[in-house]
Amino acid sequence: MRVLSITAIAFLLLAPLTVLAEPVDINTADAETISTELKGIGPSKAKAIVEYRKKHGPFSSPDDLSLVKGIGERTVELNRADIKVSGQKK
Repeated sequence: MRVLSITAIAFLLLAPLTVLAEPVDINTADAETISTELKGIGPSKAKAIVEYRKKHGPFSSPDDLSLVKGIGERTVELNRADIKVSGQKK
């Protein structure tokens, strides 16, 4: 029972951190930030995103991520709420 209480307290203390997380700006974030903040995107895919951005210029919408090799539409949909594109109209 005590382990359950400690787990519950830890969850309650850490839960606000996930709620307060800001969307990731895929036009300015580094590979480490992209890989830790977006679901289904590890270090190698995050590096591919940064390299694509350097080669082709900034992304104009979250959907542009699917132009990066290894990033599919499902990954974009999974992360849509967590993706920000600088210069994007609100």
